[in-house]
Amino acid sequence: MSLVLKEKDGGVVTLTLNRPDKLNALNAELLKELGMALHGLVAEADVRCVILTGAGDKAFAAGADIAAMSEMTPIQAKQFADMGHRVGNSIESLTTVPVIAAVNGFALGGGCELALACDFIYASDKAKLGQPEVNLGVIPGFGGTQRLARRVGAARARELCMTGDMVNAEEALRIGLVNAVVPHAELLPRVRETAKKIASKGPLAIAAVKRVVARGADVPLQTANELEATAFAALFGTHDQREGMRAFVEKRPAKFEGR
Repeated sequence: MSLVLKEKDGGVVTLTLNRPDKLNALNAELLKELGMALHGLVAEADVRCVILTGAGDKAFAAGADIAAMSEMTPIQAKQFADMGHRVGNSIESLTTVPVIAAVNGFALGGGCELALACDFIYASDKAKLGQPEVNLGVIPGFGGTQRLARRVGAARARELCMTGDMVNAEEALRIGLVNAVVPHAELLPRVRETAKKIASKGPLAIAAVKRVVARGADVPLQTANELEATAFAALFGTHDQREGMRAFVEKRPAKFEGR
């Protein structure tokens, strides 16, 4: 049985974590398959947006597999954490393709960390998110302390990581952890609608947005604005810029080609 299911609809790819009987808990095998699936997308030039979700009706991913972790040595734990970080980095390294997390239930521990590595998160109204690792005597190991702080602020991240509390979807929306809360049955249709909208835009422009926002976050504002201006200007040398502006003037839909 494949632990990561792949479905392709035009330029939109949906990757589904597939251990529903274990609430899609993340073990080494699942992380390896997810990493391979993400790596394979790099070679698919027609992919315009990726959706990451979980199988079943209860969980995106309820965390790392605690049974598998319980007997790990420090060296094995570091190897496991490195694997989780590689997957998170693989999501972020899809520099030309946005990744949307569709959180359909529990996203705890490593599950929350996977969602945080995505460009943005839509959550079911039944979702619960959190970093409960301190309840087990450890801390987040797949990037949670760092990505959570960048998304909701350092003080809020410290609170969530130190208390181990879960937050429901509405609270996650209030603190900026998720972008939208959607009725449970409507989550995937809503995410697919957003993904198709993104896929219809100029792919070079979408890639530039992703790249500039990521690079600009860690440099002074003046430097970040120069990155933006340079990327803006570079797009004026593309077919897509000429097509997009010509289509606007001619009052017709643009036909972008990614060149």
